[in-house]
Amino acid sequence: MKQRGIGQKIAFASAIIFYLCSIGCMIAAYYYTQQLGSDHPVVASLLASVVFCIGSGIVLHVIGKADLPDLKIQVDKS
Repeated sequence: MKQRGIGQKIAFASAIIFYLCSIGCMIAAYYYTQQLGSDHPVVASLLASVVFCIGSGIVLHVIGKADLPDLKIQVDKS
């Protein structure tokens, strides 16, 4: 397995954070649906946040797990 760079590690950790945020937004949307009704703007914005967090998490997950080539310039000192 190829060693991942610091940027890819940060991207993968951020993906997990985004997934957790989407779960929190889902829970909050369910709670506010019970309190305010499903046609309230707060519920709509929370559900939009769920879609955003899941989409961003998927993109960051793919970036964090991609097999990137080594782009360093090889200098031959012979």
